[in-house]
Amino acid sequence: MHQSSWKSRRHRRRGHRHNAWFRPHGSNERKDAGAQQSPQGSSDGHGEAPSTSSTAGSSSVPDLPGYYFDPEKKRYFRLLPGHNNCNPLTKESIRQKEMERKRLRLLEEEEQQGKKIARLGFNASSLLQKSKLGFLNATSYCRLAHELRVSCMQRKKVQIQSSDPSALASDQFNLIMADTNSDRLFSVNDVKVGGSKYGIISLHGLKTPTFRVHMHENLYFTNRKVNAMCWASLNHLDSHVLLCLMGIAETPGCATLLPTSLFVSNHAAGDRPGMLCSFRIPGAWSCAWSLNIQANNCFSTGLSRRVLVTSVVTGHRQSFGTSSDVLTQQFAVTAPLLFNGCRSGEIFAIDLRCQNQGKGWKATRLFHDSAVTSVQILQEEQRLMASDMAGMIKLWDLRTTKCIRQYEGHVNEYAHLPLHVHEEEGIMVAVGQDCYTRIWSLHDGQLLRTIPSPYPTSKADIPSVAFSSRLGGARGAPGLLMAVRQDLYCFSYS
Repeated sequence: MHQSSWKSRRHRRRGHRHNAWFRPHGSNERKDAGAQQSPQGSSDGHGEAPSTSSTAGSSSVPDLPGYYFDPEKKRYFRLLPGHNNCNPLTKESIRQKEMERKRLRLLEEEEQQGKKIARLGFNASSLLQKSKLGFLNATSYCRLAHELRVSCMQRKKVQIQSSDPSALASDQFNLIMADTNSDRLFSVNDVKVGGSKYGIISLHGLKTPTFRVHMHENLYFTNRKVNAMCWASLNHLDSHVLLCLMGIAETPGCATLLPTSLFVSNHAAGDRPGMLCSFRIPGAWSCAWSLNIQANNCFSTGLSRRVLVTSVVTGHRQSFGTSSDVLTQQFAVTAPLLFNGCRSGEIFAIDLRCQNQGKGWKATRLFHDSAVTSVQILQEEQRLMASDMAGMIKLWDLRTTKCIRQYEGHVNEYAHLPLHVHEEEGIMVAVGQDCYTRIWSLHDGQLLRTIPSPYPTSKADIPSVAFSSRLGGARGAPGLLMAVRQDLYCFSYS
């Protein structure tokens, strides 16, 4: 009798301890958990994507394998396999839900809060006061003023005018690229029926408060993917666009020089549009146009384990063998060098004075831990900015071949994402794989601004951006253009 009652009491105590793991916390426990939660846990963290275990960790709830604790319903739910057809609860769906909630919160904050502070203690009045007191020199004052204006940029939707409005409603932006004078925007649009088509957007009407631009006639349509593109100065500055097209079926890949005059519908009398040139170069990952006098009218293409430098006038080619795929390229202007970033993580410079059969044509070698997706040479050509597929952005000193600064916050795992460096404003812009646009200070790597996408995060909807100090031409104001889906947005200096 006593033995059976002792066993029943022991069994009840076991059940009490076992069920405590699955019971929601009481009011006292919730108060303790809220008191222990730090203020930093509720901040946006400059737009970084949350982890799936952050909710359980912040509420002091045990993380049980195979279960997810919902803080709203105060109970555990079982994680189901992702291949189920009944809309199961998976870690990926939880992560997407948390990211979308965070994006909507950031969008609401951007609309409500007109002015933000990029650095603590630096607003317009304090900046002016420190300058008058002599605490800031002219260079520092201009740099901090630019940073302050970047943090205050507000999003405005741009009205696109075209002779075919129905196409604007269905075609989606894939890539945009501003020319040197920032009065034109070349765009690659994905067509609903499949393939891509090109257009040139005139930015002369990009002024407050209207923000209107005009899309010139899209005369060319292709069903091949555009792997890379850049502006080419063959007849004059930015007279052509160099496109690397992927091969399809029996049609090999090629590099095409597309004259921008082909997009103008009305030509003056006797003025004929330029000729379209095509070069059979299969499998090009990247391209670059040379403004160096020692490689005049030449362009480069990065292939699988090879670099080709081609003269447009003579057709002569130089071939340089590499050990990896070349994903990004840029020519130096003063020095006869071509910088290349590879899938292996290596960055090397080719001395264009050396023949392809010669030795020692690798002038500089730098190394990342992941595939390099973008290289940008700074104006003095003594430093180089590079990003990779691990989300690392590094500033390299080309004289000492050492990394002198890192820029934190970029998100990338596998995408081929570009960098946009603007030394005049002292900023750098990059769009992450999480669809957030981030702006850093070149001076010290401070993250100045994190801009969420106006649409939910998706691999197919990563925004394409272009920043310029003179949007719309010589009299334009600095600002950022963002293209996502069918829409074009402008973030201008206020």
